[in-house]
Amino acid sequence: MTESWKPTDAGVLRLPSGRVVRGRGLRHPLPPGPAPEFAVHLLGRRPPETDWEARWLRWPDFRLPADPAEARGVLVEALSRAGQERVELACGGGIGRTGTALACLAVLDGVPPGRAVEFVRAGYHPRAVETPWQKRYVRRFSAPG
Repeated sequence: MTESWKPTDAGVLRLPSGRVVRGRGLRHPLPPGPAPEFAVHLLGRRPPETDWEARWLRWPDFRLPADPAEARGVLVEALSRAGQERVELACGGGIGRTGTALACLAVLDGVPPGRAVEFVRAGYHPRAVETPWQKRYVRRFSAPG
């Protein structure tokens, strides 16, 4: 297993399973410490290339994912990989789309959908999940099976 981020590192959220993921804004400098091994970029247009493996999930600012089924698949993959790799979710500012995706990861990891926004705001950023439709998206998101 590779070196993981510490739960006290900037932008790191510890999920109920103990997995840690990092959220960040791509408009901000890369935080100190180890680089991600896998990233999910939540942007309206194609992101720049990175030195690590990354997936682009088309997700315009202040909106929802363009393809909800693709979003679910990418987030399931991110959660799975977070058990062995440093996984980062990132949008432009690191709050709305990133917070929404982190809340969906929390749901996949066992947090009830009605509590996921509160969970992410407490553990990641107090303004995470910015819009009413992003909050509704999280409330309607469900863990498989």
